[in-house]
Amino acid sequence: MVSVVFLHPDLGIGGAERLVVDAALALRRRGCRVQIWTAHFDPAHCFSECRRPALGVHCVGDWLPRTLLGRCSALCAYLRMLYVAAYLVFLSGAEFDVVFCDQVSACIPVLRLCRRVKRVLFYCHFPDQLLTGRPTLCKRLYRLPIDWLEEYTTGLADLVLVNSKFTAGVFRRTFRSLSRLQPDVLYPSLNFSALDREAAAGEQEEPPLPPGRDLLFLSINRFERKKNLGLALEALHSLRNRLSQADWQRVHLVLAGGYDQRLLENVEHYRELQETASSLQLADRVTFIRSFSDRQKVSLLRRSACVLYTPSNEHFGIVPLEAMYSRRPVIAVNSGGPLESVVHQVTGFLLPPSPDSFAEAMEKLVKAPDLRAKMGEAGRNRVLQTFSTDAFTEQLYQYICKLTLTKMTNVE
Repeated sequence: MVSVVFLHPDLGIGGAERLVVDAALALRRRGCRVQIWTAHFDPAHCFSECRRPALGVHCVGDWLPRTLLGRCSALCAYLRMLYVAAYLVFLSGAEFDVVFCDQVSACIPVLRLCRRVKRVLFYCHFPDQLLTGRPTLCKRLYRLPIDWLEEYTTGLADLVLVNSKFTAGVFRRTFRSLSRLQPDVLYPSLNFSALDREAAAGEQEEPPLPPGRDLLFLSINRFERKKNLGLALEALHSLRNRLSQADWQRVHLVLAGGYDQRLLENVEHYRELQETASSLQLADRVTFIRSFSDRQKVSLLRRSACVLYTPSNEHFGIVPLEAMYSRRPVIAVNSGGPLESVVHQVTGFLLPPSPDSFAEAMEKLVKAPDLRAKMGEAGRNRVLQTFSTDAFTEQLYQYICKLTLTKMTNVE
């Protein structure tokens, strides 16, 4: 039986965490022993599967700081994951064949120090060095060794996977010294059974929304500025001028997303969005929901007319898949991962990130319920055919088998 350990920085609620949990569940279904090791785990702020003993979640090193006086978050993340890796290798006594790590590659050299670590798989959601700006000389100097370390340690992995063809291209352009590496694409999948189970459970946790608002536009994303949630608010403001009074009275927007009180940006941006809604005179047309449950998410998807996906150059994006599986059209920015998941004018619309462009597509869906139904059905079929759990499970399991077989061959 193959034993796989997952190393992840913070097992909260997000796309990266969803992939790690799904990957662990997938390998467990194929008979592998799995554990997840992380530097932070809050049972009150995680996916429901993480609370089950079968996944074996281990949290160490949470006493280490996340920032130094509000700065150096990348450095602290690296140090925290180095500690997790060192604890796993030298103190845990755990046996494993493959280590699956993601987001922070700096821990790979520590894993290489242990003879028990046979193979290391690194899953690159997106190069970390592209996720932060460098507005000052001080910031550029601070990031210089961190960026070098990211590139060097990523190259130490036995296998590198990425979440989309878009990310694969960015990987090759960013990590120029790793031209020998050709990362394979492993698309995230949906846990269909989990979505179906929550849907079948009913709407016991249905979020309260104003009565009579049956044309619900839904945005699901973390409350971070890079997610461009303000675009949804501005598009709603533009839509108001396109609709009759009767249609406008039926429209409502829900901004639902991951929210962590520990993260200053979450707190600040949530307040900024509320102020924007007030300044656009949309306060009575928008409902904000923070850190919703899985059942609330499914309920919102079922009640929505359309899902708005506002980030530009998103690495992949699991929300469009969840929307399409729920038979809901998606309006997304025409860049990044959605170009590989959403089919323009078939399962939704791929558009420039402008309020007028989004509002025009929203108007079409408001006025044409048949179009909503047609796109929703096409989206469901696309997810079932291309992003199934079975396809994800089999592809990942084959990668794991290939790594363990390579090790056995080398030993012989």
